[in-house]
Amino acid sequence: MKTPDVLVLGGGGTLGEAWMSAVLAGLDEGEEFDARDCRRYVGTSAGSIVAASLVAGLAPGVRLGRSSAPYEAPMEEYAKRASPFRQGLSAAAGLAGSAAGPIASLAFASTAAGGAVIRRTVLRNVRPGRRSLAELGRIVERSGARWDGRLRIVAVQLETGRRVVFGASGAPQLSVAAAVQASCAIPGVFRPVVAGGGSYVDGGVWSPTNIDAAEVTRGERVLCLNPPGSLRAGSGPLAGAFGPLSRAVAATEALVSRNRGAIVSAINPDEASAAAMGPNLMDPRARDAVIDAGLAQGRRLLSRSRRAA
Repeated sequence: MKTPDVLVLGGGGTLGEAWMSAVLAGLDEGEEFDARDCRRYVGTSAGSIVAASLVAGLAPGVRLGRSSAPYEAPMEEYAKRASPFRQGLSAAAGLAGSAAGPIASLAFASTAAGGAVIRRTVLRNVRPGRRSLAELGRIVERSGARWDGRLRIVAVQLETGRRVVFGASGAPQLSVAAAVQASCAIPGVFRPVVAGGGSYVDGGVWSPTNIDAAEVTRGERVLCLNPPGSLRAGSGPLAGAFGPLSRAVAATEALVSRNRGAIVSAINPDEASAAAMGPNLMDPRARDAVIDAGLAQGRRLLSRSRRAA
């Protein structure tokens, strides 16, 4: 598998971050794939953390913190910067817990103009979050992630209910660290990021993946990783509905990019990864199992692409 032109990284909590990092680490074992060498990145919620770390030059394998990742001494210089990413997201996940559930359904409201009205109305009735993501912001800042023309981070403006893509032309000017905090600010749990006269919350409120936010040209290859696609029927009322809808939303957004001439492919958690992730994507206790399953999935995808070549 070759490095895509555009890498879209969806939301999915602490387990979604672990799965995306692991799949990319497995793919990175191929000579033609380097997750740090894409032309553009779109990150939503947990995906914004992964995208920012890739732009900062961190290989996905060193973020896993596991001996199963095939990286040795040359990566040690990155490991000191990678570890805080894991700590920051784990802390955020522990605080959020099941509070993310009621907000998640907003991601499946219409993403047309009327969708902003729906989000604005609902968000007005959500009690403002009190928890701070300042430590996560400091971690991103120390990583060295900067706007280099490649990075796009998705959030939602609280006052209007509209999607905002930080890093894109015309978007409010925030640091990468502040944009990541905004994209991860689950309404009702974490304090919104306030800047430039607006308040910004989790980009997953608009969509789990936001594939259509990617700026593409004809013939470019887009690869989307969609962690919530792991959720299956029988996982509980909310989770059981969330997975199929997540996959449907991603498919609809992919069609938008295809109509622009892009070649779009998506990776959802396979059966083993979905089983490891379970119904609660915020549960850090499953992280090791998710890493093992995600790494194996990435390696299988790499093997299949080699056979097809």
